Amino acid sequence: MITVTGSGSITTCDGVTRRDFLQVGTLGALGFSLSKLASLKALGAVKKGNDEKSCIMIFNLGAPSQLDTFDMKPDAPREIRGPFNPIRTAGGGFQISEILPLHAKVADKFSLVRSCYHTAAAVHDTGHQMMQTGRLFTGGINTPHAGCALEFLKGRKTELPAHVILPEPMGPTGGNLPHGQDAGFLGKSIDPFVLNGDPSKAEFKVPDLLPPREIGEARLKRRRELRQVVDETVRHFESSPSAQLMDSNFADAYRLMTSEKAREAFDLGKEPQKVRERYGMTRFGQCCLLARRLVEAGVRFVTINTFITVFDEITWDIHGSKPFTSIAGMRDIVAPMYDQGYSALIEDLVQRGLLDNTLVCNLAEFGRTPKINPAGGRDHWPQCWTVYFAGGGVKGGRVVGKSDDIGAYPVERPVKPSEVVATIYHSLGLELDTHLPGPAGRPFPLVDFGTQPIRELF
Repeated sequence: MITVTGSGSITTCDGVTRRDFLQVGTLGALGFSLSKLASLKALGAVKKGNDEKSCIMIFNLGAPSQLDTFDMKPDAPREIRGPFNPIRTAGGGFQISEILPLHAKVADKFSLVRSCYHTAAAVHDTGHQMMQTGRLFTGGINTPHAGCALEFLKGRKTELPAHVILPEPMGPTGGNLPHGQDAGFLGKSIDPFVLNGDPSKAEFKVPDLLPPREIGEARLKRRRELRQVVDETVRHFESSPSAQLMDSNFADAYRLMTSEKAREAFDLGKEPQKVRERYGMTRFGQCCLLARRLVEAGVRFVTINTFITVFDEITWDIHGSKPFTSIAGMRDIVAPMYDQGYSALIEDLVQRGLLDNTLVCNLAEFGRTPKINPAGGRDHWPQCWTVYFAGGGVKGGRVVGKSDDIGAYPVERPVKPSEVVATIYHSLGLELDTHLPGPAGRPFPLVDFGTQPIRELF
């Protein structure tokens, strides 16, 4: 982020001028723009009610094996069923893997969809696009993340950002394609607020929420270098018709920068140590806790990336050989971390009375091959996998859809990525026939014509 300053014509009660506040990158992260403000005023296609509902999207980058987690096939040959045994779950609605014992205890709160599939290329990036935006990017059109569409349609609840990504955006996953974690054609001003930090670290902080006077001396040099350029730019801007609109909304944007509530929402030090330990002192566990704090404080949508890349770290991407993960690595490292963080989140949301108004969806870009490969792992398989949902009106303890005897293809109620995203919109109270202002100003449907949510979940 670049910070610029100058002697502007508007001064706040703290003595900070408008030019002090014009921080390149920060305004975009806060979702503040003139075009957005005008669009929000003109838009009226949002369902009445349900305005308090939020969403926590846990994206399991790398893609868990359905056969080793939520869709086990204990009667299949060993090279298909894998090394793990199924266990019973709370409520008895279904069985899951023994590597997720804490999930089993809260299984009456979530429901599985065991028949998700797509027909695009079996690379991570295509699945990331479809599962977060509802579409595969084609013709140079990047469609917006569900959280960005929600922000555009509903705005913020409070001075906090409407959509936050934790702990940082997706990184390289091999396809060198966009992942679908930004606002796409809606523009940079609707991009999510990105944390870019590990909340499990003692030094964790959110510098972009500090007011300008606290930024520090280290950036003074850049301020001086840019002063002349910015002064000229702002002079032109202040004489334009847009300046009056900015003046009327400047206070709202500035409140986020200086808001004690916003800083406290990101401050995990406010949590009892026992609560932090219940989530797990891991990056994922503390992201789950931070997500709970954010939705409790008024953030509409939080996206948690379980992992950032599939290379050179232990992830769900269990090809079996380096730089990827083995099935044993999933069992010993990935599953315990994930199991602890998710179960703590669900229990905490229930105890605080937040689950009914918070949809928690656990997604992935595809599944894994039914047969274990020669390296002792499983490869990419978009033909069938499991996702699951809790809260936000979803009934727990259910199974939607069914795969065949080896977990390779759906045989009942096949579910496309667009239906998954439509389910998120439905829970959040958006009208599915809404149109967004698309490329070249043309109306762009929120979901493809005829796409429906997974109504069996509700």
